[in-house]
Amino acid sequence: MKQWIVPAVALVALTACQSAYYGTMEKFGVEKRDILVDRVDDARDSQAEAQQEFRSAFERLDEMLNIEGGELEETYNALNDDYEDSKAAAEDVRDRIDAVDDVAQDLFDEWSEELGEYSNDNMRRQSERQLRETERRYAELLRVMERAADKMQPVLDKMQDNVLYLKHNLNAKAIDAIRGEFNSLQNDISSLIADMEASIEESNRFIESMQQ
Repeated sequence: MKQWIVPAVALVALTACQSAYYGTMEKFGVEKRDILVDRVDDARDSQAEAQQEFRSAFERLDEMLNIEGGELEETYNALNDDYEDSKAAAEDVRDRIDAVDDVAQDLFDEWSEELGEYSNDNMRRQSERQLRETERRYAELLRVMERAADKMQPVLDKMQDNVLYLKHNLNAKAIDAIRGEFNSLQNDISSLIADMEASIEESNRFIESMQQ
């Protein structure tokens, strides 16, 4: 089988599954617009959770830099758990954003196609203006969400470096060695949390506009 056939078949299967899903939801009175709002809501909650996980991991590292002796191993284990939780939360945020964009593009495609079905020109023009405005608001939402999401991986990379270094050097010298990286990581996490907060606020505005 040629290499291009497998992705093509997968795409057809995915499209069929999405169409069946939309069809089922419409039978219950749930339109793509409603699904988009729900997914933006889920993405907002996912970002809020990720925000908390990153903050928790940073606070744990801060705690570790200020302890001595036998508590190091226990605190390291908690730090490693916080890192893994942050990593999982970041993956969930990415998945949620992808899910939002999938239904948004499907909604806009459907809306655009249906413009040609109007017999009343005034209603068609009004609907088209609403479509363009919704697309504009969504593009801003997606930009803000992706900007915050793009900052997660560099922070995770730095956290992983610290966790790995401490794993094999769990002593006072190791703690001293990562103190120099602490301020940089603090700045990165502060910037990430601020961007996530902006994304959460933009999500709230988008949801409100879609519900009006």
